[in-house]
Amino acid sequence: MDNNHFFFQHYGLSDRDLEHYLAAALSAGGDYADLYFEYLSSTSLGVDESMVKSASQGISAGCGIRVISGERTGYAYTDDLSSARILHAARTAALIAKGPAKTPSAGFQQKAARSLYPVTLPSVDAEITAKVELVMRADTAARAYDPRIKEVRASYADELRSILVVGSDGTFAEDSQPLARLNVSCIAKTEANSARGSSGGGGRVALDFFFGEKTPEYFAKEAARQSILQLDAREAPAGEMEVVLGPGWPGVLIHEAVGHGLEADFNRKQTSAFAGLIGKKVASEKCTVVDNGVMPWRRGSINVDDEGHATQETVLIEKGILKGYLSDKLSARLMGMADTGNGRRESYEHIPMPRMTNTYLLAGEDEPEDIIRSVKRGIYAVNFGGGQVDITNGKFVFSASEAYMIEDGHVTAPIRGATLIGNGPDALTRVSMVGNDLKLDEGVGTCGKDGQAVPVGVGMPTTKLDRLTVGGTAKRESGGFMQ
Repeated sequence: MDNNHFFFQHYGLSDRDLEHYLAAALSAGGDYADLYFEYLSSTSLGVDESMVKSASQGISAGCGIRVISGERTGYAYTDDLSSARILHAARTAALIAKGPAKTPSAGFQQKAARSLYPVTLPSVDAEITAKVELVMRADTAARAYDPRIKEVRASYADELRSILVVGSDGTFAEDSQPLARLNVSCIAKTEANSARGSSGGGGRVALDFFFGEKTPEYFAKEAARQSILQLDAREAPAGEMEVVLGPGWPGVLIHEAVGHGLEADFNRKQTSAFAGLIGKKVASEKCTVVDNGVMPWRRGSINVDDEGHATQETVLIEKGILKGYLSDKLSARLMGMADTGNGRRESYEHIPMPRMTNTYLLAGEDEPEDIIRSVKRGIYAVNFGGGQVDITNGKFVFSASEAYMIEDGHVTAPIRGATLIGNGPDALTRVSMVGNDLKLDEGVGTCGKDGQAVPVGVGMPTTKLDRLTVGGTAKRESGGFMQ
């Protein structure tokens, strides 16, 4: 399917229509207006008890219209892309603006498109039988791993999102965004115990991604391994102790403890623990944190954000010093800062806001083995089930789904129920060693904020925190981060 000028070809849109809709949006005044067109096709499959228990395919389309007047935002959307309905939505969004009618900039400036995820045949267009085969292979491999694996669930989901963003400032951007992921979860049981394990991966990739190195068997065995390991795990100790975070998925701690607090809207409203601290030391000099929306094939990457601005790599913390925030158009204008291309939304029904893309801690110079060796008694956290943070004070809580004791410089027994509790700005000042083994997650992260979920990536190298509170089992709450 040719996605170049998708909405022009499939819905008969013209530049004149777009100018007409923007003029209606600005008919009551306002500083800026934009239109966000979206066409989404998706597939999902679920296997339970070795049978396909759920399968769905869907299509949705719509347009969201936003008008900004000072700090006020008017928003309206329609799932009917007829001219009459779009005009009605535009006039509804216009109601928050007061003043003489504004005229949009004449003509649109389409910038040269880049391609971070070129896919010949999007997964969503591939044969359904090939997708069923993937989840059945995952189910078979997990059950074959160990007779103590009693329950297996495998799921597959993909989508292709075509968007068009046009703004009264001349913004014009189109993108076609594929996304696919495979998930496997297992429950292992003995007479005395039961335990869970989960794994999964994907990205902005085609179906053939799962026929390469990261096969259904790869994820199935990882989920099964985790569940079997937990059967004999001992209860986690409690109290303050040294904590070593493994590479990859534990970067969710960076996402929660630091990333959300560096989104510009929270800082504009002075509700973030990081408000007013640009140029100040907020972390150990061993910490450099970036948000990078331009990594090829990654789940959190996008060619343009949902306001039509090109994404970029943004350094948030450099050697412990706070360098900047993640912004969207509104925050950039109100705070007098550059737009970092982080305006994202869940769908056409939602307003854009500053959101992360792929957020991670850069590699350091320490050998991972030396980091473990330096710990007398502590915890080695390798995987997390999720977490949440209070933006106002930076306090976070994470449940470790796979963790071990470190005793006299050696990784020893697996532990269960380990919860890491701390304060983001404070925790980063306690980082004393950073490994040279930066790794990103497998491609399953979903971030929640104000009721909106968007795909993101996280990552970090092996990292030592000199002191962190370890507590009992955490519960996952909505609004946090989940696999």
